[in-house]
Amino acid sequence: MAIDPVLVVHGGAWAMPDSMVEAHLLGVRNALAAGWRVLVGGGAALNAIEEAVVVMEDDETFDAGRGSFLNRDGRVQLDALIMDGATLRAGGVGCVERVRNPVRAARKILSESPHVYFVGEGAERFAAEHGVELCANDKLIIPREVERLREYQAKTPTSRAEGAREMGHPTAPGSEMFAPEISHDTVGAVALDRDGNIAAATSTGGTLNKAPGRLGDSSLIGCGCYADNSSAAVSTTGWGEPIMKLVLAKWTADRVMAGNLPEWAAQEAINYLKQRLNGHGGIIVLTALGQFGIAHNTPRMAWACKTVKKEEAGVERGGALG
Repeated sequence: MAIDPVLVVHGGAWAMPDSMVEAHLLGVRNALAAGWRVLVGGGAALNAIEEAVVVMEDDETFDAGRGSFLNRDGRVQLDALIMDGATLRAGGVGCVERVRNPVRAARKILSESPHVYFVGEGAERFAAEHGVELCANDKLIIPREVERLREYQAKTPTSRAEGAREMGHPTAPGSEMFAPEISHDTVGAVALDRDGNIAAATSTGGTLNKAPGRLGDSSLIGCGCYADNSSAAVSTTGWGEPIMKLVLAKWTADRVMAGNLPEWAAQEAINYLKQRLNGHGGIIVLTALGQFGIAHNTPRMAWACKTVKKEEAGVERGGALG
């Protein structure tokens, strides 16, 4: 018996200004359309989320792929993970500089490697050997981000120094780059296909002015992304260091496995993030029964969701269609 598919996507959670709302809504709707075409055609959840995330990686509105934040050295470094809830197979890449769509490279690792995670030059070599075209790093850089980095470094001249930073502590030097007012446009998707399988993917360019080699939560299994048919598919966005410390995606999936509805688990995860580490961000959660939840504690979060009965997108609130 065929199961009705479900697709949920997000495009970041932060204090999004009014002037950027339409671009974010258009972006998540375009991603939703791409993923939904796969699902309604009988395609796998893995394929659907890959296509949805690629659309957002190609959209300069988001902090993923071309147009991502620049690190302290003025380069783009990208991270992504994709996970299959049916098999628990996953593929992730970290700190890649020459891959336009890191979720494509992550998918190749999931499908064609016994390993889960590749980083840096090794990840780029694996991607190239498996048919993913590489590009020069400057092809991922846009003038908007060059100017954004210049302005940030001009206001915080010590940001270039290595220093002894305890990143992830709310009052640590340098933690201002994680403020809710700074864009956290990490992208992600979760899907349920007609075979009853769920999957999740998350992709990011990280944080503005990050130290070269810094990894956030997005591409780390169980932190920014997780999927298990017996619990839930989860993708997060926001301040990465607290999310990593709480292994938040797996924490949320475990709450679902314990019998909690995904809408409740999503909100509880965000409450836990805030109460335990004063963190902020957003989360999307989906079960193999087609139930899902969306939650955030930032002023806005770009999201969109679609079932066979209804489609919805927004930036002002979380929730579930039910």
